[in-house]
Parts: sequence; structure tokens; C-alpha cells
Amino acid sequence: MKLMIKSRNDLVKAIKKYGFIPFFANDIEGFSIEENISSECWWTADSGRWDAWEWKGPVIRETGCAYGKFFGNKAAYISREWFPDFANYRRDGYDFDARYDDGLARHSDKVLYDLLDENAPVISKTLKKLGDYRKDGVKGFDSAITRLQSQCYVIISDFVYMHDKNGNRYGWGVAEYSTPEKFMGADFTDNVYRREPEESYELIFAHLRKNLPAASDEQIKRFLR
Repeated sequence: MKLMIKSRNDLVKAIKKYGFIPFFANDIEGFSIEENISSECWWTADSGRWDAWEWKGPVIRETGCAYGKFFGNKAAYISREWFPDFANYRRDGYDFDARYDDGLARHSDKVLYDLLDENAPVISKTLKKLGDYRKDGVKGFDSAITRLQSQCYVIISDFVYMHDKNGNRYGWGVAEYSTPEKFMGADFTDNVYRREPEESYELIFAHLRKNLPAASDEQIKRFLR
């Protein structure tokens, strides 16, 4: 993968071209935003800036892509074109209710998924409040929301910034969660289960094999697991 990201537009083009763009460095050398971005756009303590973080919400809104912790509990962008096949592979052809009915999902994940689905799009702060996820309340929010992203039942649909009483923005963007079904609509629902999961996997593997010529087959397989 050869690219240099110097602007938000460069990142948008990369997502559309490559389909899969991890945010942070991983086992496949050179396959991340972190390794391909101009130093001026990456976090430094001296500048206090982190353009790559600030771009997240606008990039999601502009491209309609999926963003979430899809690979090794680390975040990545997946294009709108490729996400239905990726979700089909990760879901193994199951919608969430069928997965739960077959005993393949935890009850705690079911509770969180239903709450999120009912209120989506919903920011994490509100979701935690609705589900009583707090120190003396329900435990396990972070683990459950990460599993649901890894299985592609939940995505981050935006990043929302808080404002003080004077209307001034402060802090980092807060994740807003949704389901792919609600965020992508028919582009997702009409395509997610149109192939067998194994066929979706083979298409994704071939795509990454083409775009990551220096990576071994085993590296790509480990990355997709």
C-alpha cells in the first residue's frame, strides 16, 4: 500500500481506493494511517494537535464508511463498498437475533445491542446512562461494545463534541454508535447476506493480497481473524 496522507481529502481517497485502512500500525508493515500520514497531521505533545483524530467524524459523514474496532480491538475505516462482505464474513451469515438464539452471543451483549439498536444513533455517554453502565451499576460496557464492533453488529457513525454553556467546543470527540443497518440502509441490508460467508472472505483476502504485496498470506489471515 503506497500513499501519503497530508489532508482529510487524501484519507477519503485512500479509503475509497483501498477499502480497508487501519488507524494504527499493526503486524502488516506500512498498512495503517499512522505509518502513512504526514507528521504535521499526527499527534505531538508539542503541537497539541491531532488532525487525524479530528478528521474522523467528517470522513465518516462524507464517505458513509464504517469505522470501528474491527481488527485486534483497534480501529479502522472500511469503505461502504467493502463493509457488507466484511460484515457477512465476521457475522458468519447470522443477524444478531439468530446468533443469540443459537447460543453464540452473550446475554450481556444482547442487552447492550438491543438498547443501542432502539436508540441509534446514540453517543456513548447517553448509551451508558440508559443502560446504567457505571461504577456501581452494570459492568462490562467496553468489552461488550468492542465485541459487537468486531462482529460488525455495531459501528461508530460519528464523533460528537461537547460544548460549554457559552457554546465553545471542548475535549475529544465522543463516539456515536449505530448499527450498519441503520447507518448504511439498503446499501448494507441488500448486500450483507447475498453471498456465503466463505465467499465474502475469499473476495476480501484476494483484495488485500493484491494491495499488500509485501505481506505474507499468513499475515493477512491473522489480520482478518
